[in-house]
Amino acid sequence: MIASLLDAFFGCWHNHYSFPITLRSGSRRNTAASLTGTYVVCLDCGKEFPYDWQEMKVITSTSEAHRRLHSLATKHAA
Repeated sequence: MIASLLDAFFGCWHNHYSFPITLRSGSRRNTAASLTGTYVVCLDCGKEFPYDWQEMKVITSTSEAHRRLHSLATKHAA
């Protein structure tokens, strides 16, 4: 808890991202790419974030990720 509090004040703000990276099908996916297949990397600290290529934005919260997964599942099911 203290570490997350310190990270909120002194940690990385994740302002500089790499270009979105999309993995090929069949390749091993990391946790960031497991949501959408595409991810970006913070160039300052190296943390990976899932990226929504359709809306062209970084998915930052878990609730937003679950909402996005639900909408993708309904699109692919139809």
